[in-house]
Amino acid sequence: MIEFDDRFAERCSNDEPAGPVALTLRQKLLPVEGPDSVIFPPTYAGIGYNVDTLSDGTRVATIDSVGAQANRLEPLFKASDSGTAENPRSRLVPQVTITHDGGSVSILDAGHRLGDALIRSTALASEANKAFRAYQDTGDASAIARLAPTSLVFGAWDSRDTQAKVPRILQSVIRAWDIDELKRSAQYSPPVDYAALQVFSEDEKKKQEGSAKSQLAQRGFVHVPATEEHGGILVRGWIRRDVTINLIALRRLHGDDGKVLRRYVLGLALAAATASLDGFLRQGCLITPDPEARATWEAVERDGEREQVALDEKKALAFAQPAAKAFGIAAHRTVAFDRALAKSDAKKKV
Repeated sequence: MIEFDDRFAERCSNDEPAGPVALTLRQKLLPVEGPDSVIFPPTYAGIGYNVDTLSDGTRVATIDSVGAQANRLEPLFKASDSGTAENPRSRLVPQVTITHDGGSVSILDAGHRLGDALIRSTALASEANKAFRAYQDTGDASAIARLAPTSLVFGAWDSRDTQAKVPRILQSVIRAWDIDELKRSAQYSPPVDYAALQVFSEDEKKKQEGSAKSQLAQRGFVHVPATEEHGGILVRGWIRRDVTINLIALRRLHGDDGKVLRRYVLGLALAAATASLDGFLRQGCLITPDPEARATWEAVERDGEREQVALDEKKALAFAQPAAKAFGIAAHRTVAFDRALAKSDAKKKV
């Protein structure tokens, strides 16, 4: 087994092709109710559950997509709310906050990260544009790392402006293997007879009850059946989280001091990847690691050889903290939403 130490981190982050190409983790998960319980995957417009059928007939369901996992992991770097314990990951990145009439938003909650419309609607717009162009033209990621370093970890596509694409260094996805889909039905019954209370006529009640699309049904005044709805899935195989830290993509990051930059971004990726899983993905889907299937990190060499790596949250933070200090974290910033900039940007053609 490889000990994760500074020497091994050097092999992962240097710009020579001799080092490993990836760090990977396969983590088996279980519903809190037990291995034979029903869980609820996400539903998508037009298709419901995202279920693929393999050539051997095995059905595989997406439990949490790559994008969804990124959106869960990135806020790990937000500063803790007042009165709560300090979040050590928040000290690894600049805290950029956008204020608006209704409150404020952290850049760590912006879905498109540095390429989000919200950023283009602030005084950061020009700075973000220059950062993306520097990366696009020369591969220099320093400016992005100073402004929004998690955009390098989780990827960003400036699709509405420069078209610069920043690949993900860290990718995580959760799938369930060998599944059966279930259905569920329900019947809503109002607590009183609103027709008898003369809210509407008996004839109107008879016309509209039983149809979920009717006005009275949508407002909750009449009986409404709901049949053949999505009822979750039963997993006969396993639920697995697959995590990859792409070291080739990491090595392609350059800057004034590329080595220091890459160590910084590697530290951020490790800090996110080793964090304890928040298993409450949605209603009906609360999962935890399987205590009987110990997850192990592996280093994958260029020739495909694999070797286990002794890596955990404590070691990841112990590496990430001095790496961030060496890089020099930019100052925290608060900028205001600019309505005029937003209106102007909304009129631009992609």
